[in-house]
Order: sequence, then C-alpha cells, then structure tokens
Amino acid sequence: MASRLRIHSIFSSSSAVFVVLGLLLNVAEVCNGGVTSRYVRRLEQSVDMPLDADVFRLPPGKNAPQQVHITQGDHEGKAVIVSWVTPEKEGSNSVVYWSEGGKHKEKHKAEGSVTRYTYYNYTSGYIHHCLIKHLEYDTKYYYKIESGKSARTFWFMTPPEVGPDAPYTFGLIGDLGQTYDSNKTLTHYQMNPLKGQTVLFVGDLSYADDYPFHDNVRWDTWGRFTERSAAYQPWIWTAGNHEIDFDPEIGENEPFKPFTHRYHTPYKTSGSTAPFWYSIKRASAYIIVLSSYSAYGKYTPQYEWLQNELPKVNRSETPWLIVLMHSPWYNSNNYHYMEGETMRVMYESWFTNYKVDVVFAGHVHAYERSERVSNTKYNITNKLCTPIEDQSAPVYITIGDGGNIEGLANNFTEPQPSYSAFREASFGHAVFDIKNKTHAYYSWHRNQDGYAVEADRMWFFNRYWKPVDDSTTVKA
Repeated sequence: MASRLRIHSIFSSSSAVFVVLGLLLNVAEVCNGGVTSRYVRRLEQSVDMPLDADVFRLPPGKNAPQQVHITQGDHEGKAVIVSWVTPEKEGSNSVVYWSEGGKHKEKHKAEGSVTRYTYYNYTSGYIHHCLIKHLEYDTKYYYKIESGKSARTFWFMTPPEVGPDAPYTFGLIGDLGQTYDSNKTLTHYQMNPLKGQTVLFVGDLSYADDYPFHDNVRWDTWGRFTERSAAYQPWIWTAGNHEIDFDPEIGENEPFKPFTHRYHTPYKTSGSTAPFWYSIKRASAYIIVLSSYSAYGKYTPQYEWLQNELPKVNRSETPWLIVLMHSPWYNSNNYHYMEGETMRVMYESWFTNYKVDVVFAGHVHAYERSERVSNTKYNITNKLCTPIEDQSAPVYITIGDGGNIEGLANNFTEPQPSYSAFREASFGHAVFDIKNKTHAYYSWHRNQDGYAVEADRMWFFNRYWKPVDDSTTVKA
C-alpha cells in the first residue's frame, strides 16, 4: 500500500504552552563567540521517502504535466520561466496565462521549447521551458499548461516594482533533498505566518547522486515533491556540489547535465556566460548568485563577470545587496571546514568594498549565523589571519539544513570562534523580510517548533543607508 505522508497540522493552542516551556528550558550556551544552542535534536537517520509516497504521486490524466516550477525570467522581475515535464509524449510547448481582475482579463499564450537528456541508463521525459514576458508588477497571474486532454492551472504573484522602499519577503532553503525531514522543512516554510514570496535556494536539490549510478528517477520525484511551492512562487536557483553529477566511470563526463536541462536561470539578462552565476533585481533587493563549483580565479569568466557586476548595483534603486553561494566562507563546523576559503580570498574584499548586506550559503547541514566580520588584511608575511569585526562586511548565514539524506552536521569546532553569533545542528528554514531601505527582519525556524516560533532572529540595518552596528553578540 502506498505510504501516506500528511502535511503536519498546526500546533494547537495547548501545544503553545509546551513551546514556551521548551524555550525557557532551552537556555543557550554562551562561548568565546556568540551562542551555541543547547537544543538537542534526537539523532536519527534521515531517510528518503519511498517512491510511492503521496508527495511523489503523479498528477491525474494521461501524460499530464508534472514537476511544474517557476523562476524569475528577466533581470527586473517582469518575466517568469515556467518549466514542466511530460513523461510519455512531448505534448504542447505553450503556456496560456491571464491576470486576475484589472483591465487585462484577456488570455495570452507564450511558446516554449522542449529538451530531453540521457544519463547512464536513464532517459528523461520531455522537459519544457517557457518564458512569459512583459508582465505587470504586483499582479496575480494564472497560467495553464496542457498536454492532450490533460490540463493543469497554477498561479503566481509578480513582485512590486523595483524601488528602494518596496517591501518583500524571501524564504531561505538549502540542501533540501527528499527525506521525511525534507517534507517537514517544506511544510514548515509553507505554513510560516511570515509568508515568504520567493525562495532563495542555496543549492543541493535532489541528492540523486547519492544513489547508484546517480539514479535520475530521484530528480523526477524531487520535482513532483517541490511542485506544491515552486509552481506558485519563484525559486531562485544556486548550483551546489550535488548538482555536478560528473561520473566518468559510468561515461558521464558533462558536469551539471541534469540540473541544466531541468532548471533554467535568467543568466543572459545580467551578461553572464553560464547559468551558474547571474543576478536579478526583485523589489528592493539586488541578488547575486555565485557558483562555488565553477572556476572563479582571476581572469576566469565568473571572476570577470562579478568584477563588472558589483559596480552596477545602484543602492538608491535596490538598497539590499544579497549574495547566494553554496560553500560557506565562514563555517565553524568540522564538516566542510574551510572548503570555501579560496573563493573567500578572491572575493571578500569586494564584498566589504561594496557593502554586501548578507551572504547565504548551504553545504554544511546545520545552521549558523556570523557577526559582521572580514579577513582581508592577511598576506603571506604579516600573520594577520584572524577575522575582525567589520561593519562594512556582510553577515554570513549557513542554511544548509533542509533535511537531506546525508543527515545533520553536528560536529562544531570548540571553542566557538568569536565571529560566530549563533549555531545549531537542526533542520529548518529561514525568512528574510525586507521592510524598507533601512531595515529587514531575519528569522530562522527549526522544524521541531511551532510554525511561528523563531529559534534565531536579527534586525538587519542596511549597510548603505543605515550602517550602524547591528551585532547580536554581547561584547566583553
């Protein structure tokens, strides 16, 4: 009998009492740095949901479109890329769309393209991508995808017009996978009363490469699992190490093959030459996506692009400068310790010079938030190799705690370094809620808590418009 996975119900009012008691008892430990949470999650294996799980079920209808997801399709936020898969036949490549209410009630049609790929002994379904352009800001759109007699309808909201005081709420998820814990993370995000409008995804999607021969069926199941969110709001994609899928031993010599066929990005609109690094504007935010697993040394395409991209950011138009990457630069966990060091050495001075507000990364399967620090003065002889407080630097947040099959990274270095403000080995997600050009509210939510409970929080002051000290660690 098919496994029945139910979306977890909201805590009852009586449960709130236990949440409060738990918070009172869950006193954090203050170390050399900030806080190492004493919350202890029961250690148990993260297990992938079975292939017959409800969250993987096929939509009704012959050759019905599945794995539907959207992402931003241009640089300004007035276009979306709609992607889906038809498993048996190509079907239609078009999307019919219309706005809710207003003067533009007529239906429009956009034509897309279709592709397929093979990986070892797997052949994909028909993967469709369709760009819908010239949308109105701050408008609800419906869109319909058809395949023969099967049709499915979804909706999305476009962002407000790009501008300095446009409020907007981003969700943060990383290293999600498709375990029972992954299901809790996605449910927790969807039920969060803060209501994220777009997901900033920091890499490591399906974890299909953890299976023999990189079983690409697990790319299909992941697409159906995430459809309940990704078909209704854009997910902004970052490529992680589990997207590389490079395995010459089985004849697979093209890196990122499944990812690039299935998940498109609007990289050309920002002058990038590859889909792994690019930028977008959304409301009052300028978002730069970098690739930890593409060449980034001097003279490489990614280096040249970022060097030219940062001066283009107009903080009078988009005051919030956010960077996404997969491998963290500041990480006090023994897992993946210092793997991001070479990229940090290349780019960190640029981040402080251009006053990046926050950097989100994944890779480490735990949660950690830093203070504003930099380590840019070191050279080979001066021994100045310790990170120092720097209010021009970003806050670095590791959010690789989505719940994947590899489990938690629960081996933090001791003592906690001074740059580390809060850290905990638990699964969860985060929300970055931009209020205006000077203030944003950030919160992290662990899966074991009620939907509204904030296990970590911080008020961000914009580095360009209000560069005051927003440290959260008590100073000696």
